[in-house]
Amino acid sequence: MADISTIHAEVRERAGKGAARATRRSGRVPAVIYGDKKDPVTISIDPNELNKYVKRGGFFSHAYSIELGSEKYTVIPRDVQLHPVTDRPIHLDFLRVNKDSKVAVEVPIHFINQEESPGIKLGGVLNVVRHELELMVSPLAMPEFIEIDLTGKEIGDSIHISQVALPEGTRPTITDRDFTIATVAAPTVAVVEEETTEAEGAEGEGAEGAEGEAKKEEKKED
Repeated sequence: MADISTIHAEVRERAGKGAARATRRSGRVPAVIYGDKKDPVTISIDPNELNKYVKRGGFFSHAYSIELGSEKYTVIPRDVQLHPVTDRPIHLDFLRVNKDSKVAVEVPIHFINQEESPGIKLGGVLNVVRHELELMVSPLAMPEFIEIDLTGKEIGDSIHISQVALPEGTRPTITDRDFTIATVAAPTVAVVEEETTEAEGAEGEGAEGAEGEAKKEEKKED
């Protein structure tokens, strides 16, 4: 389970585009906290504190505790608007959650023990269909990543969601099919080399045939 990091914030007295622009001019990032059947709360965040979380990866698959004076809100990020030139956050939406909430999040997949896969040892290629899994999870117990063990995987083997051990209380958002996550595909280089060899052989046969025909014609002329 990922740790819940703390983000310090200040109240924004006014909402709207004009107020958001004024917040940015003052050197802070405007944001809003909504959800859990409560009124939205408009806030601002120090950009330096915010950037260290946005840039570290997995921002949307972590829960955060936003401290607003004496108040604390457990939230998950739902949207980040970035500046078109600098790519820095210029506005954020946070969803307020509690221990009974269930939310859909994208969780990264880590493939382990590739050296223990006979198929990969023989030159097979891990063909990743999904780099992340969308899971329904408790925001207070979100996994940082899902591990998939490649031990024993042969060329032609596929890994489906039914083969993956998910944390307790977690389920995929796709429930109507046993979808593929990755396959161990046959190497493509060997096939290309084989085709090249066959083509060269055919060219050789063609050359020999032409030479033979030329000799026959010479004998006829003699």
